[in-house]
Amino acid sequence: MIILGIGGMLDEAACAILNDGELVAAVEEKKLARRQRAGELPAEAMAACLEMARVNEAAVDCVAVARPFAAGPAGGLHLGIRQKYPNARIVLVGHHMAHAASAYYVSPFEEATVLTLDRGSDFRSGARWHASGNAIQLEQDIYYPDSFGDLYGRVTELLGFEPRADEHKVQWLSASGDDRFASLFLDILSMGGERVPRFDRSYFDGDRLSHGGFSARFYQRLGIEDGAAVPEKLKPAVAAGLQRAVEQAVVAMAGSGENLCLAGGVAMNALLVAAIERSGAFRNVFVQPAAGNAGAAVGAVLYAWHTVHRQTRRASMGNLCLGPEFTPEQIKQVLENCKLRFRYLLTGDELVDAAVAEITGEKIVAWMHGRMEFGPRALGNRSILASPLNPYSTENLNIYIKHREPFRKFAASVPAECAAEYFEVGGNARFLATVGQVRPEHSKTFASALLGRDLVRVHLVSRDDNPVYWRLLHAFGKATGLPVLYNTSFNLFGDPLVCTPRDAVRSFYSSGIESMFVGHFLLQK
Repeated sequence: MIILGIGGMLDEAACAILNDGELVAAVEEKKLARRQRAGELPAEAMAACLEMARVNEAAVDCVAVARPFAAGPAGGLHLGIRQKYPNARIVLVGHHMAHAASAYYVSPFEEATVLTLDRGSDFRSGARWHASGNAIQLEQDIYYPDSFGDLYGRVTELLGFEPRADEHKVQWLSASGDDRFASLFLDILSMGGERVPRFDRSYFDGDRLSHGGFSARFYQRLGIEDGAAVPEKLKPAVAAGLQRAVEQAVVAMAGSGENLCLAGGVAMNALLVAAIERSGAFRNVFVQPAAGNAGAAVGAVLYAWHTVHRQTRRASMGNLCLGPEFTPEQIKQVLENCKLRFRYLLTGDELVDAAVAEITGEKIVAWMHGRMEFGPRALGNRSILASPLNPYSTENLNIYIKHREPFRKFAASVPAECAAEYFEVGGNARFLATVGQVRPEHSKTFASALLGRDLVRVHLVSRDDNPVYWRLLHAFGKATGLPVLYNTSFNLFGDPLVCTPRDAVRSFYSSGIESMFVGHFLLQK
């Protein structure tokens, strides 16, 4: 049975394919086409998923589409799907149901509370569900404008960032702020007796269309002039007040129990996930690693598999590397067409040894290997790597390569079996969905990656998930005594993660990255 899922049609369009209960492909349209038009079918993502699944359009038995899928009338979209997949049944999936399915059905739990939170797709901005066996039942929901995601977007704009794009910047900025404004944001959220927010609208002004639309009362609580720009020295505290209030409110909404699953754009907030883990309200917490709208494509296929077709066998996200990969012949053709000089490394040992030599030589290295990751986080297949022992690595990565703010730190990739020596972190670090703490004896080593309170983004790497990257970490550890590399996504200037060898070449020669490995090919400047 071939089920094709489509999600995120209005802003993060993606496609996924389930083949007899196995998730074999998932990819976002922006990573392939390097653009997306709202409401259009993700044509390149669908074609790539079919190719990766090694099936044609006529073989698709079911097309599951997560709402919302069009800004206007959807008749043309429906006809387009019918024409493209003539033998397929079409299933429409509610947006938050798709989020819930994306988390619960790939979790290790047979029963769980599921929390889905986002800005307000289809007017619903959050929901709590009870999931057991194949069934996911709604318990409570909240609707726009009572929205954690919307409030986070408003503060993002207030602090001078781009709403619907830079919310992650506010999250990381919050790590360096104090809690002086937490009470302000808790008052805005106005958590009621039913553990759901009902926002106090007196803190907003509907006639103000910029800077988050906050009212005079809000500015008075901040202690600054009405409508004035937030001073730079105050921005971390504002971000921290928002973050702490959202953490408290989400923990209250989730309640308590044995197992909790999280999805929706708000679940991309790793500090929030860590706060839920630390709260102890649930014994086990699982986060859908591609929690945003793109992940709804995965939720759509899982909903169709379990609810429409009533199958009980559970799928797995695997290592989350569900996108395209490229053969040596394909890579070589691109490099030769670009008239580039390269060196081909014949064996895996040669590849790893060459990479260790570059990194220990205090070079920043681009690393592209195997299938592309699904979701926005680099997990060692489309990464930029640097040594924590290089005192200039963070500065060079932020200023000269990624061109981003110093408060945005890098993940520390570590073999899972070695992690406890350096960090305290939970299992969601497998997909960079949470943050950990550095053990005190190693805080100086990782000073350049610390977010505040000794927090650090930790990426647990297992041999099964990524054998080549795991070997690289161990080889680096053998050479230096530290089996940890700084890892950030291989992309520049706000572009999506690089996908193809041509994308990698373009980013490499547009940056200060000194060496690049594309498969077994080494390029040096």
